[in-house]
Amino acid sequence: MMAKKPPKPAPRRIFQERLKITALPLYFEGFLLVKRSEYQEYKHYWTELRGTTLFFYSDKKSPTYVDKLDLIDLTCLTDQNSTEKNCAKFTLVLPKEEVQLKTENTESGEEWRGFILTVTELSVPLHVSLLPGQVIRLHEVLEREKKRRIEIERTPSSAMEKKELIEDYADVLSPMPACFYTVSRKEATEMLEKNPSLGNMILRPGSDSKSYSITIRQEIDMPRIKHYKVISVGKNYTIELEKPVTLPNLFSVIDYFMKETRGNLRPFIYSTDETLASEVILMVIKFENHFCNHVLGELKTSARDIAIKGKRVTLLEPGSLEEIPHRVPEKS
Repeated sequence: MMAKKPPKPAPRRIFQERLKITALPLYFEGFLLVKRSEYQEYKHYWTELRGTTLFFYSDKKSPTYVDKLDLIDLTCLTDQNSTEKNCAKFTLVLPKEEVQLKTENTESGEEWRGFILTVTELSVPLHVSLLPGQVIRLHEVLEREKKRRIEIERTPSSAMEKKELIEDYADVLSPMPACFYTVSRKEATEMLEKNPSLGNMILRPGSDSKSYSITIRQEIDMPRIKHYKVISVGKNYTIELEKPVTLPNLFSVIDYFMKETRGNLRPFIYSTDETLASEVILMVIKFENHFCNHVLGELKTSARDIAIKGKRVTLLEPGSLEEIPHRVPEKS
């Protein structure tokens, strides 16, 4: 039996985990009965419309989705006559399948129809029975989706439109670092070269579809691209280095590269969601501040003034360095 009262949104922690997994803005959510071509009967899901994709969860507190449906190529949405009272039924017609949806009441059905048509047709449908406030929400979502599409066009199209099935990865439904993209080595290289301001480290699937790879771009003498293999070993992950490093999760793998390079490597973040982008930037800033304070603390225990390459560098408070020209006397 479907819930009679409007469901409450998922806790913030669950929302953040779903955001990291999907990397898409949330437009609408609620309970849906779903019948796909391979289903014998309807299945009851808590459903989220993120971008142009429906994500299906076993319940509203589950952080990981159990199925999803991409609506970008939606052909049409057709209403069905239902013999059940206070219930809305309609069919999503896609190039490869037809999916039947059933809602808990007619009002909820109108909302789902409105939001789905808005994001797929990029226009607010005229014939929907919604309240003024609900129509305003549709216009807000329309503007967000238009901006998202524009941002997608500004990035390497092959990377953003790639249709690889990342379900082949055992832990793909676990929270992934924000710099994870289902791209090839070549595409990762192009993303780093064309968008240096977004970061210089990408986590991507490995060539064998079982491992992962880290692609980095460093500018020392000249820009250099390097790739590191990350193998899944049980519940841990091993970075293939001269001395292999084993870590408990992929987040630790990203942290390892940041710490070993003293913050020179930063996760490559492309996200239309301002909250996620802000959190990543804050993470990088905190790391850099921690590292700088640690280094300054060690230096303060030594001589206050240090001669470096013919100049005296006077250490002041964190965040400011004053260079005073000073010629080092030549040895006689």
